[in-house]
Amino acid sequence: MAEMKKRVYLSLGANLGDREANLRAAIGALPGAGVEAGRISSLYETEPVDYLDQPWFLNCVVEGETKLGALELLHALREIETTMGSKKEFAKGPRLLDIDILLYGNETIATAKLQVPHPRMLERKFVLTPLAEIAPELRHPTWKGTVQELEKATLDRSQIKKY
Repeated sequence: MAEMKKRVYLSLGANLGDREANLRAAIGALPGAGVEAGRISSLYETEPVDYLDQPWFLNCVVEGETKLGALELLHALREIETTMGSKKEFAKGPRLLDIDILLYGNETIATAKLQVPHPRMLERKFVLTPLAEIAPELRHPTWKGTVQELEKATLDRSQIKKY
């Protein structure tokens, strides 16, 4: 039986070095990591949240398809981060590149290594705004609305603007 492809949504962010080049290089590395990129949002310049004493981020969301299992995908994305030299000195701190799995098909995954849908994505404009741009009607079984509805309802007041 052929492997089924899963539709995935990935959040990419960078706030060190040449942020735009880092994001473009990461998107370019996705096919080698087993992800066929589809729609890609605009780049958004976003205010840091949680840890504020750091440069602003560039963020985007990529829709893709993969035959990889969820944990395999996570490892492949971590490999892109590592290859590009990204190190998280501390949680929520500055980084050359951060790639998060927002959604993996309609699945709900809750393990020590991976939570899908991403646990804080519905509280974050830097995820919801680019996601709403490419998939406004997207809905996960655990959500109370579409991405567009959830974006309008978010309490996140951090600044975000198209880059």
